[in-house]
Amino acid sequence: MIFNLIYRSLRQHLLATLVTAGSIALASGLLLTVWVVKTQSQAVFAATNSGFDAVLGARGSKLQLVLNAIFHLEASPGNLTAADFEMIRHQREVKMAIPLAVGDNYRGWRIAGTTESLFTDVEYMPGHRYQVGRGERFFQIGKLEAVVGSYAAKKLGWQVGTTFHPSHGLIFNPQAEQHAETYTVVGVLAPTNTPVDRVIWIPLEGVQTMKGHNPLAATELSAVLVQLRAPEAGMMLNLRLNSPGGRLTFAYPIGTIVAELFNKIAWFDQVLTLVAWLVAVVASGSVLVSIYNSMSARARDIAILRALGARRRTVFGAVVGEAAVIGLLGSAAGFSVFAGLAGSVAALIQAQTGVVLEPLQWNPVLCWGPAVFVGLCILGGCVPAFKAYRVSVAETIAPVS
Repeated sequence: MIFNLIYRSLRQHLLATLVTAGSIALASGLLLTVWVVKTQSQAVFAATNSGFDAVLGARGSKLQLVLNAIFHLEASPGNLTAADFEMIRHQREVKMAIPLAVGDNYRGWRIAGTTESLFTDVEYMPGHRYQVGRGERFFQIGKLEAVVGSYAAKKLGWQVGTTFHPSHGLIFNPQAEQHAETYTVVGVLAPTNTPVDRVIWIPLEGVQTMKGHNPLAATELSAVLVQLRAPEAGMMLNLRLNSPGGRLTFAYPIGTIVAELFNKIAWFDQVLTLVAWLVAVVASGSVLVSIYNSMSARARDIAILRALGARRRTVFGAVVGEAAVIGLLGSAAGFSVFAGLAGSVAALIQAQTGVVLEPLQWNPVLCWGPAVFVGLCILGGCVPAFKAYRVSVAETIAPVS
């Protein structure tokens, strides 16, 4: 009987049901998006290091150095000399050191100079090396050749044989001078789901000796990417190179430094989460208002049901059940809202950083989030249910004289 009462009530107040369920869907989708993107981005960014343990750069912020060298964001805090590279390369604690030089772009896509070893000798993830398509290859030192990250190549429409002129500076400026050198794409990297996918890679000396650059650039680097022989080696180099008054910065460990970024914007995450919860409370309140406002119109029907033998708890359960069903419908629709919102946010993050999120992966909030919304709706439904519980059969059915 109770299920039939719920169905008839929902059908009779279909418009109010759909509007209320829609508000629940929006609130649920927003909460799921904020929670999933927050937790997954923290985990993915902290785990992104392109296969390196540390970064050596000029004196400055460790976070800025990591963002520049690993995520290809921000500007370099300064330049290193060739002697600095030789120094770190010959440290007994260092397994591999890869030089990096930046300073140019093509229509906003960053151009980075490095050595072929980055692609041939480095695993950007355990068991994964950089690859190019069949018939393609990595650039050769001394030639005007380029290897393009998969995401950049897709957005630019580039393929093997494409030629381009770099522009000076890290930010695209239509008025900026284009360099005279013409580079040819010889390979497109297979997708790595890392910031490497957003970069145009050329030989190191291409950046250093490009016409129009400061003559000092021929012997300078933006950073050195470092692989260590053992984790404890990082602590030793950290103490040695980051001594007070020094001119170098040794950023180690990368994951901990990236975590600092999220610590700095933790207040923003908290604000978004608070907003999502407030929306959730307001949406559940709309269930209360929607059902409560219809109680006057339902009073006579409820009284008749009571006169026909329906118990008070049956009426109470029917109203609470109606609120629960609205919560279930809204939470179910909320997954569609979540998929759309989270997909858009993930695409934006990939476009800006190269880091790929997979928001549709399992996350506990996908279970407890909808359950909380249904619980809030049930709680909101208790108020009109109590009103229905107290409906007087005699007073409501009595004819009006």
